[in-house]
Amino acid sequence: MTVPGEKIALFIDGANLYATAKSLGFDIDYKKLLGEFQSRGYLLRAFYYTAVIEDQEYSSIRPLIDWLDYNGYSVVTKATKEFVDQTGRRKVKGNMDIELAVDAMEIAGTIDHMVLFSGDGDFRSLVEAVQRKGVRVTVISTVTTQPPMVADELRRQADVFTDIITLRNKIGRDPSERPARDVRPHPTEPGQHPAFLQRPTGAPQRAGAGVEDDDESYE
Repeated sequence: MTVPGEKIALFIDGANLYATAKSLGFDIDYKKLLGEFQSRGYLLRAFYYTAVIEDQEYSSIRPLIDWLDYNGYSVVTKATKEFVDQTGRRKVKGNMDIELAVDAMEIAGTIDHMVLFSGDGDFRSLVEAVQRKGVRVTVISTVTTQPPMVADELRRQADVFTDIITLRNKIGRDPSERPARDVRPHPTEPGQHPAFLQRPTGAPQRAGAGVEDDDESYE
């Protein structure tokens, strides 16, 4: 999938990757993920995109964002927008496609290989544009779910498609590190999180969730 010595940039659609891993029954270990691609070439950037709910007293995605920001990832966030749909239901929208696309086009001239963690078909045109600049593009998602998490047009456009299930042993969290109880932790509860997500100050960290991306919920 990679060529030794090539310059690589990762683009992680946070909501999409979370939903994909969840559908396959495992959690992403972001420390392992970073190490895996650092071993494959020169990792120039690792972007992570997610929307956040600004007015929540505590959101379980925030500890993950903090950990990523301190540990080698370039985290890009924006506030979600709340609206009421035609049926009167409250919706929360947080689409990061434009931010990801702008960053990809800006960095395309300095990398050899773009790795996109998303199955969103809206990225097909972006992938094509980046390829025209001479960059190889790998799309990582899955076709093993029903329906597949990756759009067919995005899979066809990519130079390489990798099913994330084949990377499970390399970037998945060890099951022994999972919390004993499947509940949302309170930020003051210690000892429920993987060690690598715990900040040096002792504040607990957890790869969590709590926002929606185009009605695709983390929860």
